[in-house]
Amino acid sequence: MGVTTQALFGAAPAQPAAPDTYGQRPSGFRLPEATRLGKVRLQIADLDRSLAFYQDILGLRIVARSGGEASLAAHDDERVLIELTERAEARGAGRGGRLGLYHYAILLPDRAALGRFAQHASANGIRIGAADHLVSEAFYLHDPDGLGIEVYADRPRSAWRRTGQQLMIATDPIDMGAILGAADGQRWSGMPAGTVIGHVHLHVGDLEQAAAFYSEALGFDRITWNYPGALFLGAGGYHHHLGTNVWAGPSAIPPSIDEARLVEWTIELPDAASLADAAESVSLSGHPLNKSDAGDISACDPWGTPVRLRVSDDPRGQQ
Repeated sequence: MGVTTQALFGAAPAQPAAPDTYGQRPSGFRLPEATRLGKVRLQIADLDRSLAFYQDILGLRIVARSGGEASLAAHDDERVLIELTERAEARGAGRGGRLGLYHYAILLPDRAALGRFAQHASANGIRIGAADHLVSEAFYLHDPDGLGIEVYADRPRSAWRRTGQQLMIATDPIDMGAILGAADGQRWSGMPAGTVIGHVHLHVGDLEQAAAFYSEALGFDRITWNYPGALFLGAGGYHHHLGTNVWAGPSAIPPSIDEARLVEWTIELPDAASLADAAESVSLSGHPLNKSDAGDISACDPWGTPVRLRVSDDPRGQQ
């Protein structure tokens, strides 16, 4: 769903989005500034078909493969971004009427890389959507199972603006010429080092319930809430690590176990103390927790979408 700056904000004065001048904090536990996202796990129908897409079109590389599973990373970067799990003959993702994944978003390190990706997608005949979100510039596509993907680059934080306590996020037409020009004639050679999972965007059943779980229990700040049918949440002042929306409609249901789907997404915290505080906050909110042998914790949102929290191997982060 696209809504322009004019439609959202009209003549409202835009102010610089200096640190701590926007967003609504949770009343209790707050995720630390160094919070980042980790890998996403996806269930797909045909691993060979998906690997061809993820390598040839997205430009990721295989770092591990065993049986019906594979892990993918950017080039010259060992951090796993995506894990694929094959479920033979899984049905394609339901784009309408399904809760859970709307898209996951791959954040490139700069605009030049985004321009090279746009050239590459066009040369390969890939249909992509495009949007200027004010805080970022983005392209949208689907994998062979219909799972949504965003590939984007952030604008400098100094260019972000707010109205009141809300960060300005909209969906304006993109300046394709400027983005292609940023590539400076260089060809796409795959996802570059420094590429990360920037955010995840989910279909949910109710925005107030989403805020109760993801902000009050899990600790994200509410960043932007006037976008029709959506709520954007983040940590450390980031424009959003998580988007939630009710665009799937009031009768939407969770995906079945035999559909292509998001199996799990990951939040990485800078230290064990932060992880323990997050676990306590989620538990006190009444949501069951699972703890792995490695010390990670996981919980499901009110619509059954699992999220895993773990201590980052690189607490310095990227965003």
